[in-house]
Amino acid sequence: MEIKEKLGAIEAVLFASGEPVELLRLSQAVGIDLGTLPALIKLINERYEDNGSGLVIKRLDSSFQMCTREQFAPQIREALETKKNTPLSNAAMEVLTIIAYNQPVSKGFVENVRGIDSSSVVNNLAEKGLIEEAGRLDVPGKPIVYRTTPVFLRSFGLSSVAELPPLGVYKEREQLEFGLDEEKENDPTE
Repeated sequence: MEIKEKLGAIEAVLFASGEPVELLRLSQAVGIDLGTLPALIKLINERYEDNGSGLVIKRLDSSFQMCTREQFAPQIREALETKKNTPLSNAAMEVLTIIAYNQPVSKGFVENVRGIDSSSVVNNLAEKGLIEEAGRLDVPGKPIVYRTTPVFLRSFGLSSVAELPPLGVYKEREQLEFGLDEEKENDPTE
């Protein structure tokens, strides 16, 4: 493998990982001895610097990680905050609630509960990292099932879905707010 290919392989592994990669693991993946790897990473960083790149490879203890340069933090924050701080629509909150209380569930289950196509809402929630694929149902067509993620828990200040308020709380509140009496509603003589 030529030097250019080795440099490209290092970049590819670090970029694809998105997380720190142990020195030994990176060395094995790229086929470079441990002693040579730091010098090659230094070469990549020099090229980044010469080209004014927004990237840098940082050493973190016995790992390396591809990162962005600190000087671009304001631009990154501006670009990513818009996406992250966009409030969820009522439909998204409804779908998220259905998934959180019934997980893992398929899009079909969500659509059955809501009575409307929910594909785009489910896809948007997955894109925001609030839900994720949790496998497939063992039925014809093998539909994907979804569950909430740690991002969902952090976003709603929960440490687990067990902390979700019981659904009965909302029914009781609704009865109090709207003067509904469950016994009268179910009594056919009144």
